[in-house]
Amino acid sequence: MGSGAATWHLRAVSPSEPTPELLPQEIIRHKRDGAALSVAEIDAFVRGLVDGSFTEGQVAALAMAVFFRGMGMDERVALTRAMMRSGTVLDWSDAALPGPVVDKHSTGGVGDKVSLVLAPLLAACGAAVPMISGRGLGHTGGTLDKLESIPGYVATPEPDRFRAVLQQVGCAIIGQTAALAPADRRFYAIRDVTATVESIPLITASILSKKLAAGLQYLVMDVKWGSGAFADTLPMARELAQSIVSVAAGAGLPTVALVTDMNQVLGRTAGNALEVHESIAMLRGEPTEPRLAEVTYALAAELLASCKLAPSVAEARTRAEQAVRSGHAAERFGQMVRALGGPGDLLERADALLPRAPIVCDAAPQRAGVVASIDVREVGIAVLQLGGGRRHAADRIDPGVGLVEVAGIGEHVGPDRPLARVHAADPASAARAIATLQRAFAIADAPQPQAAPIVTDGLGPTAAPR
Repeated sequence: MGSGAATWHLRAVSPSEPTPELLPQEIIRHKRDGAALSVAEIDAFVRGLVDGSFTEGQVAALAMAVFFRGMGMDERVALTRAMMRSGTVLDWSDAALPGPVVDKHSTGGVGDKVSLVLAPLLAACGAAVPMISGRGLGHTGGTLDKLESIPGYVATPEPDRFRAVLQQVGCAIIGQTAALAPADRRFYAIRDVTATVESIPLITASILSKKLAAGLQYLVMDVKWGSGAFADTLPMARELAQSIVSVAAGAGLPTVALVTDMNQVLGRTAGNALEVHESIAMLRGEPTEPRLAEVTYALAAELLASCKLAPSVAEARTRAEQAVRSGHAAERFGQMVRALGGPGDLLERADALLPRAPIVCDAAPQRAGVVASIDVREVGIAVLQLGGGRRHAADRIDPGVGLVEVAGIGEHVGPDRPLARVHAADPASAARAIATLQRAFAIADAPQPQAAPIVTDGLGPTAAPR
């Protein structure tokens, strides 16, 4: 690599014959019986994931043993680091980037378009943001699917282009390459079909192995809880957040985690192009749904303070808000879109350039009243029924469909205020989505207590008290 380019190292573990004490069945037996796995055992397992010497049945058996027996923090750190080293590891030390290398990761939710605003906002404040994101599967949307609703946007650029955009703009949101943490990709696929996804040690290692492989210096986590989140209870979300912060520290990646509420849609839209619309509106300084603004600025403040681009969380928040008010964050977003193949005038002509669904209709409530609660997972299912999500990884999505003007808890709905406005490709899918939305919203007669703050907890050595 020449001067000013990031160095991409391939540090794959080379296959070797396992010694008798590291036979797959012995490693499985140790964890099955509740023993802590050694670094050597974990390294052998990750090597087996990559070279195929662990069969699918053996991988599934170890995953199930971990599911029931758990892992201590030392084991979690060892697994995270081994999966990180299983493929390409990025090193930005000689890349002449504009600032510290930072990123944010969310555990996923309905309407979560924070990354689209946060990455250019952080770049406008002096950070470098190589944000490697994923696609949606199930009831939650994916950042890449949102960006690929922009005509021409290349979400999987060649490495040289990725580096150049990061150097020139300060942020680049792209998809995960096959070379990053390949052990995690095989492990997750097997966990997905063996009912072992819901393991906090394995979730922790899955998230952090990819972030460490991306060469980050600082990370902020958005760990969501509620009806639309992976962690449906607050205690589970807190446990996951603490695990991520502790393991990241053990692996050398300073991390702050915020626990945020996903008992409502984040923002007013759900659906790929529609969420890009809402993100652009926020970047342009237009009025923003308060919960979306709060999560975005809270995450930005924690990260800017952690990486010393601001002297305190309070000052960092002020700078983040100013980056939006001044238009500098919007400029970075426009530059990133243009550099990755999208239109140069997207900020000015979003209505004309982004795909639109042919049918727009109201999802009326079954009766008038006040929104008491929302099954947010069902709202995500409604978007999936419209064609805006995937049931299987190979499914194609319709970027123009989704929901706008989604009602929140405590708001009055009735003949003049629908639950949401549905953007659909055809009447049949619109009808299915409306029926799902009517089941998802619980309506009460009396005004409801004010919803809890969206940011519940902050964990990490520099986290602002909550």
